[in-house]
Parts: sequence; structure tokens; C-alpha cells
Amino acid sequence: MDPHADCQAPPSKSDIRLWRRYLADERAEAAIYRDLAQRRDGEEREILLALAEAEGRHEKHWRDLLGEHGDQRLRPSFRRTVLRVLARRFGSVFVLALAQRAESRSPYATEPAATEAMAADELIHEEVIRGLATRGRARLSGNFRAAVFGANDGLVSNLALIMGIGATGVSSGFILFSGFAGLLAGALSMGAGEYVSVRSQRELLSATRPTQITLQAAPDLDLNANELVLVYRARGMTPEAAEHRAAERMGYLDCDCDPSLSLQAPETYANDYQEIGTGWNAAVSSFLFFSSGALIPILPYIFGLQGTAAVVVALILVGLALLVTGGIVGLLSGASPVKRALRQLAIGFGAALATYVLGSLFGTGTA
Repeated sequence: MDPHADCQAPPSKSDIRLWRRYLADERAEAAIYRDLAQRRDGEEREILLALAEAEGRHEKHWRDLLGEHGDQRLRPSFRRTVLRVLARRFGSVFVLALAQRAESRSPYATEPAATEAMAADELIHEEVIRGLATRGRARLSGNFRAAVFGANDGLVSNLALIMGIGATGVSSGFILFSGFAGLLAGALSMGAGEYVSVRSQRELLSATRPTQITLQAAPDLDLNANELVLVYRARGMTPEAAEHRAAERMGYLDCDCDPSLSLQAPETYANDYQEIGTGWNAAVSSFLFFSSGALIPILPYIFGLQGTAAVVVALILVGLALLVTGGIVGLLSGASPVKRALRQLAIGFGAALATYVLGSLFGTGTA
């Protein structure tokens, strides 16, 4: 059946405008994937170029429907324009995360002029981009996680600290001193905590990783007792698969059999370590980014502001920073950056409000 059979009647002006928008967006998406491919090599480059080719097929569909109306150039949507600029300048996981969300918003499922194959393509494209973005998130999730959450913790904790202390009625100098003390104490605590956490995770992975001691001991084992079967069963294999693997290791089978958990490729563990990061890198990232976050609430006091003016400026600065960190977390998680940004803002201001109320009560009680 001709996929254009339902579209033979002359299109209306609204149809032409809509189809031209689709055409412009498809051109932009193809260009985005080609721009991203230029910054990659190997398998990722091939995948991105294949996506660009698929978008080219969609572009042809709208161009065929538009006929002579498809010759005029139309700007793509603002979202895709921004995506292309980012793809050209950065080509990072953030662009892939935004592209993933753009693919998830495809209107083709409810668009009569689009084919079922096009709607299915967009669903698959979202999953492909999700997979590519996941690789990028894995590369960032160690040290970058420590950096983002370190900055966020610095923002929230020091804002809450100076709001609580300021509410007691102490001088601006004392608030500034308390802010610096909170910055240093929190940064040291975060750095030490991240170092211990990451080191512990790496040590647990190292202790969990199966060794190849079975290869050394297998030739001398008693076939009838054969404790080697217990090794493979302890690693999660079924009794039958464990016996098969043990017999192979002892030289009684000349074949390849069910894969064993003891023979995972070293790359698996290398990826695990990559996702966790290193202890020192995580510690330094946490220290520096907590410090940078904790510095923002006390900037008004550093520049001599006092009283209500200092509090208002601090709230504005921290609010903007919380929106940024929340948006970044949303991008990395593939969720809505706006919702995550607002959630981060609500949590930060909620903590500051709680300490302000407590400080006010304490200050009133000791006045």
C-alpha cells in the first residue's frame, strides 16, 4: 500500500506549515548526528551516522509530501537549533541526553501524515541514543558525580548555616567567619568521605572478582572428590554446568562449554572501576566543588553587604546555582532538567528555611 495514499488531496496551509516544520527538524536532527559523529570514532561514529541516514529517510518523506512547497527553507525548532550548536561546540553526553529527550517527544505516533515505520524509527532512535548516553554517563559517573553533588552540598549546607546563624542576630563578621568555617569543615569532610567511599568500593570489587587459582589447582585435584565443582556452584552456576566446567578444567573435556562466572572478561572489571573512579580524584573533586558551592552563600558578606541585602543576594545566587546543578543532574539521568532544577531549588531553600526558623527561635530565646 502506498504510504502517501491518504495524503493525495491538496494539503491545507496548516498542513504545509506543519510538514515544513517536520522537514526542518529532520534536517536538523540529521545534522546533529553528523556533527556528533565527527567527534567520535569506531562503533559510536558508525551508529551516529546510521541515525543521520535514518533521519534522511524521514526528511525525504516530508519533502515528497510537500512537493514544490518543500523547496523553501524553514528554521528548525529552537530546541533542535540549540542542540546543533551544542553538538558542534561540545559533542558531550549532555548533548546526547538532550537528543534522547528530543527523540522521546516525537509527534509521529499521532501524526496522520507520518508512516508507522517513521513512528517506530523514532522509538528505536530514543533507545539508541539512550545507549550512547549511558556510555557517556558511565565515563562521567565517578569523579563527575562527586563534583556535582559536592557543589550542591556546599550550596545547601552553607546557605542553611549562614541563614540559621544570621537569624540569631549576630554580626555580619561572625556570619562570614562561620561561613568560612563551614566551608572548610564541609569540604574536608566531603573529600575524606568520598575517598573512603570510592576506595572501599574498589576494594570490594577487587575482593569479589574471581581469581584463576582453579587453573593452577585443577591438575592435582581428586576427580572423585572434585571440590572444583563447589567453586563454580558458589559462583552461581547450576550443578550440571559446574560439573561440566570442572571436568573441562581438569582436562577431561576438550570442548568449550557453558560460560563461567569465573571467566568474565577483564574489561568488565575495568569498566566497573571506570564508573567508580579513583579515591584521590573523587576526594579532590569533592573538596574543590564543595568549596566552590559553599563559597557562593558568603559572597555578599565578603563584599561588605549586611543584613537583609546580604540575605537576599545570597538567596538569589544560591538559587541560580541550585537550578544549574539540578538541571545538570536531570540531564545526566535523562529526566526533565526543569523538574530536577526546581526540585533542587525547593530542597535547598527548604533546608535554609528550617535553619532560619530554628535560629530565630534560638535568638529570641537568648535575647
